[in-house]
Amino acid sequence: MSARGNREAPGAVGALLERVRGRGRKPGARRTIGYNATHRVALVGGVLALCGIALVARAFHVQVVDNEFYLRQGDARALRELPIATSRGMITDRNGEPLAVSTPVESLWANPQELLQHTDRIGELAAALSVPADTLASRLSQRADKEFMYLRRRINPAAAGEVLELGIPGVYSQREYRRFYPQGEALAHVLGFTNVDDHGQEGLELAFEDWLSGTPGAKRVIRDGQGRIIENVDLLRAPEPGRDLVLSIDRRIQYLAFRELRRAITEAKAAAGSVVILDVHSGEILAMANLPSYNPNQLDGQSGDARRNRAVTDVVEPGSTMKPITVAAAMEHGLVTPDTIVDTSPGYISNGRYTINDFRNYGALTATGVLTKSSNVGSAKLARELPDGYFHQFIQRFGYGRKPGSGFPGEASGLLAAPAQWSGTSKSTMSYGYGLSATPLQIAVAYAAIANGGRRLTPTFVKGGAGEGEQIMEPALSDSLLHMMQTVTETGGTATGAAILGYHVAGKTGTARKFSSTGGYSRDYVALFAGVVPVENPRFAMAVLIDEPDASKGHGYGGGATAAPVFKSVMEGALRLMDVPPDDIETWIAAQAKKRGASEPTPVLPLATAAPAVTGGGRP
Repeated sequence: MSARGNREAPGAVGALLERVRGRGRKPGARRTIGYNATHRVALVGGVLALCGIALVARAFHVQVVDNEFYLRQGDARALRELPIATSRGMITDRNGEPLAVSTPVESLWANPQELLQHTDRIGELAAALSVPADTLASRLSQRADKEFMYLRRRINPAAAGEVLELGIPGVYSQREYRRFYPQGEALAHVLGFTNVDDHGQEGLELAFEDWLSGTPGAKRVIRDGQGRIIENVDLLRAPEPGRDLVLSIDRRIQYLAFRELRRAITEAKAAAGSVVILDVHSGEILAMANLPSYNPNQLDGQSGDARRNRAVTDVVEPGSTMKPITVAAAMEHGLVTPDTIVDTSPGYISNGRYTINDFRNYGALTATGVLTKSSNVGSAKLARELPDGYFHQFIQRFGYGRKPGSGFPGEASGLLAAPAQWSGTSKSTMSYGYGLSATPLQIAVAYAAIANGGRRLTPTFVKGGAGEGEQIMEPALSDSLLHMMQTVTETGGTATGAAILGYHVAGKTGTARKFSSTGGYSRDYVALFAGVVPVENPRFAMAVLIDEPDASKGHGYGGGATAAPVFKSVMEGALRLMDVPPDDIETWIAAQAKKRGASEPTPVLPLATAAPAVTGGGRP
């Protein structure tokens, strides 16, 4: 039984399993286990095949049929548009000598996102740049989301190459240009300077920014994963360099003016000074020097006050340099001739609550003598006989009270009040240079007009840039006035220190107290001399200003003592350099004969000689 039962047990179990498997199956249905498994495998395989086909089709579509988007995306990761630096136009003097040039330099920059992935190299980079490592790391962290940061601007290409040779990831360089000024301090106020991006900030660099600036170019390149350029793909835009600018400045005369001005300021223990030299027939500015000055090649730590072009921006009361204009107004109005007697006794005259004084009692003077002796009383008496409106208009013709029009940034117009604003003392004080103000450039322009047959020209810093000008008085009057002013530099005049052997010099000194900001006049002076040479065929007009010369006992502080000698020293050199023939040969020959002895042969006039070269990195 047990054996049989054991044999039957499997059969019972099998029957039970059959009933379970067959539960829910219709009677008579065939078993399809193998068939279902095969169908499922085929279905999954078909789906996978369709997905593969779809992927291949999609890949073909985006890479062949419609590939522009992905090409752009790929290019964006490999192609870069880079600027091509261009040089700024060169500035030269009237003879083609370079005054401002752009030299190629390198600027190091970094990609902070890339460099910060290699923090172990930051210390090495900081050492190469000579900056603290923590400072560099802080700068990089602050710009961690940026792709560009300057490390150092405008350095020597060799120095930049040494940093790049370290192979620090994320560090690159680009070509830029830096301005260099060969004449250094001597021309700093005229030229001005550019900033780190090579844009003009002051002076003629600013005034002619559009002319001097070039247009940067652009190119498309391919870079590898390390940011290195591996191929130049396309030139998108060719760079256009800036245009050159030829100035009216003569660097040789400029050097002389700067040197002699510095010498005079040192000897007079003065605070500052200015010199302006004009070509009387063209209005071209041949030289303009100021002190204190600065080095435009190294601006760090330099005083901003020293950068001011005082000859154009600073105004002073012109003092007795106004007297030739007062006398000219009286002559044009028919009041006097050069020989008309003007009684200046007893050396002073009442002017309202004030008194006008001369240096001493000159007694009866001719109108010419009023200039020779620089009589305040004589000038005031002539002005009092002139109508207010006429006197104001006559002064205005010479350019006082309005900008000279040179185009220099910050050009001042000075002060010339209208007659309606005058007090009872204004006209008298204006006759000898108080109660109005002007720049050294305006004074030089006025004297150039006297020397140019009464024709006032707009001053210009550009060679050949002069305009037609304006006739402000008759040539005959200007010629008479010029010869009257000649007596100022001859024996008995106030400016014998301006006399030049072999040339007739016409001019006028000026010594004026400085107006105080607290009201009234201070104890400081401004010494001036304005002159023209040669008288017979005028070529140059020059204005010299010495600000606050030492007025203590034993020191000459007037225009004749401090400013006139500067005129002489500079003009002696300029006349030789420009080959201007003398107009007073007889005096020169007599002086040479007296010096050498009458028995010796009469020497010949010296030929023009060259000015000494500027050395020492542009510092005269």
